[in-house]
Amino acid sequence: MANNPTQPNVGFIPSNPDKTSITPPPPGFPPPLLHLQKDQGSLNSYAVSPANGAVATGSSVPHMSTPPGPPVFTSPVRPAAVPFRTSPASPQPPAVSSGSSLPTSSLPHHSNGSFDLQPQVSDSIGDQVSLGEPSFVLFSAHKVLKQKKQANVPSLGFGALVSPGREVSTGPQVIQRDPHRCQSCGAYANIYCNILLGSGQWQCVICRKLNGSDGEYIAHNKEDLHRFPELASPMVDFVQTGTKRPGFVPVSDSRMSAPVVLVIDECLDEPHLHHLQSSLHAFVDSLPPTTRLGIILYGRTVSVYDFSEESVASADVLPGDKSASQESLKTLIYGTGIYLSPMHASLAVAHSVFSSLRPYKLNVPEASRDRCLGAAVEVALAIIQGPSADLSRGVVKRSGGNSRVIVCAGGPNTYGPGSVPHSFNHPNYPYMEKTALKWMENLGREAHRHNILVDILCAGTCPVRVPILHPLAKASGGVLVLHDDFGEAFGVNLQRASARSAGSHGLLELRTSDDILITQVVGPGEESHVDTHETFKNDTALYIQMLSVEETQSFSLSMETKGDIKSDFVFFQFAIQYSNVYQADVSRVVTVRLPTVDSVSGYLESVQDEVAAVLIAKRTLLRAKNQSVAVEMRKTIDERIKDIGLKFGTQLPKSKLHCFPKELSLLPELLFHLRRGPLLGCIIGHEDERSVLRNLFLNASFDLSLRMVAPRCLMHREGGTFEELPAYDLAMQSDTAVVLDHGTDVFIWLGAELVADEGKSAAALAACRTLAEELTEFRFPAPRILAFKEGSSQARYFVSRLIPAHKDPPYEQEARFPQLRTLTSEQRTRLKSNFVHFDDPSFCEWMRSLKAVPPQLS
Repeated sequence: MANNPTQPNVGFIPSNPDKTSITPPPPGFPPPLLHLQKDQGSLNSYAVSPANGAVATGSSVPHMSTPPGPPVFTSPVRPAAVPFRTSPASPQPPAVSSGSSLPTSSLPHHSNGSFDLQPQVSDSIGDQVSLGEPSFVLFSAHKVLKQKKQANVPSLGFGALVSPGREVSTGPQVIQRDPHRCQSCGAYANIYCNILLGSGQWQCVICRKLNGSDGEYIAHNKEDLHRFPELASPMVDFVQTGTKRPGFVPVSDSRMSAPVVLVIDECLDEPHLHHLQSSLHAFVDSLPPTTRLGIILYGRTVSVYDFSEESVASADVLPGDKSASQESLKTLIYGTGIYLSPMHASLAVAHSVFSSLRPYKLNVPEASRDRCLGAAVEVALAIIQGPSADLSRGVVKRSGGNSRVIVCAGGPNTYGPGSVPHSFNHPNYPYMEKTALKWMENLGREAHRHNILVDILCAGTCPVRVPILHPLAKASGGVLVLHDDFGEAFGVNLQRASARSAGSHGLLELRTSDDILITQVVGPGEESHVDTHETFKNDTALYIQMLSVEETQSFSLSMETKGDIKSDFVFFQFAIQYSNVYQADVSRVVTVRLPTVDSVSGYLESVQDEVAAVLIAKRTLLRAKNQSVAVEMRKTIDERIKDIGLKFGTQLPKSKLHCFPKELSLLPELLFHLRRGPLLGCIIGHEDERSVLRNLFLNASFDLSLRMVAPRCLMHREGGTFEELPAYDLAMQSDTAVVLDHGTDVFIWLGAELVADEGKSAAALAACRTLAEELTEFRFPAPRILAFKEGSSQARYFVSRLIPAHKDPPYEQEARFPQLRTLTSEQRTRLKSNFVHFDDPSFCEWMRSLKAVPPQLS
């Protein structure tokens, strides 16, 4: 397997041998991307040959890497802390459905002769196992249209979100042996294969070829086949450990022993430094005792702290104007100093180091201070590799999970390797920026080669030049996050960055039935050339190399049908090979079967609005490289709604309006949130913030992606319960408190009447904070949690993310926001009087402007 040195984020379009097979777009709607995509902003584009999965590189521009998202939140918040209920009148269902992610239907029946092909699982058993599986794969629809012209409507599209590293409490079936694979195409034996009971041969669902099983699948009847996990479950893990894996350590400490090196900016003013010290003290107190810690400071020089002196902070200092020489690194590493030490032996030293930090003394603006961030990270990589570094160049070292370098940055890299000048007006700035980008990317790749993730946590008011730092984080498989300050959210992210587990050496294989063509992939990986033709002569799989394997990543796949489909089912197989944090080699295989239908209404009923909206959002954000393009992308959302109404809706008699299909009742509201919110709207001002948010979204899991598209609104009720409501401004009722979860931000809004009652206000605020913390308990990056009162200047953050419905007529308000019916006429009058009128259209006004009638909510 050979990897091209291209950028690690995938946004590529497989080549299409049949140029005429794509449905032409409607007028004004952006055409499908058939050519090699040139994304100059952040993501790569690749063209993939369906014949062998070989990939040709497109653009090569920096893009942020894998930000994980939150855990699945399908059930109520833990009732012990905050009782939770959903209003029965609420038009919005729970955000995530844990079931029906792998829909199935029955296989065709065959005779019971011993040499006939037997489906090894019955209809009922297949439905039970499939529907009970977690959402490793989420399809935008649970059925596929047979007619190509109907299926390939670009405005709605068809696709899937794949979360290869997702973990669940029950876990998949584990098999400690090699899998049976198709000798023709390389697909894995699975629950949907037909079996020749007498000979044990199985028929591949992807290419339909017969394969042997070395007699393992010989059985008297199909029930006997259920003893094989791969024939009884749509998802299995094949695991190799023990003698097959020299050095395997089957204990939890193997992952905890992977070192964490803090690389800390020492050019901070006193207020920022005070917050940073508090966060660092709390961080080391939270680390497991076996975790090995290193501490490096950087300014004009690189200070590497030595743990050999108990309770004393001492450091070896290296120059920061250039990369440390091999000689000086050898002197450092082979010397008497201890630069990585387990927490149980070095906690006191770490605290003394943090307490000894002093604020920046010179009278130099924040942006102009010399920071040798690149040189400091180089030294961090060297001490993690240790004395064997010179022997292991280019060789991947297998440790228990990924080592981590966590950079705490308060300003740009302006000194030494990978730096840019303080001033944008420097005459050589464009060239130096280009050189810095390449150097940072190469450093990130060097880190990845040695199984080291580099996370960059930035904070403060000084711009950090995000485009320069992005390549380092993403090429290593790490993440870059911006914070307002070094306080609470920064401290939480520091702890979660070090604690989140990550597998390594991940390779994702995508296989589909011949009828299906994968047209685009977006996610945290890079193309991979895998020559499997000596083993599998007709392997058409698409291979993606993952930089790390984390629970909350996802890849979004766009698909089309190549022609009219004749069969009753189409099949999809997703296989990921990776090394987990306990050094075991895992091959996770997920196989999905979707029924095909002729009925458009049957297809529309199977569409999963939230998944479809997230896929549309990711395709749209891939193009929105900057604010000016984002404005254009808002227009494409409008065109999508128009086209879906035209293609799938019904025209009102004697009118030009089309009724939007009732089966897609949630989709237009989700897309309205997308075009108004921070991803495409005007809420975020600074381009650095917009860039980080965009790249976070493109790689995020379904759960976080959905929350970033459309916020979740929860109103506090008497007794500490919460009622889920649509995210409309009609929720701003002065006698209540409201929690709004928008993925990367959580807002708590307190009404003026509630604030007037100090006791009730304090109780409501406490309950809302508890809810916000529980909603985001495992989310990374940890969101900001902001609380404010009605009418305050900060309340604009909250108001701008709600759909404005106060101008709509009462009947439309009640239809979209049923909770209004519970208010008295006096309460409704007070609510109406609180609104300030402005020009933003409501959802219903927007739909009518697109010649569409909003769908009725079920």
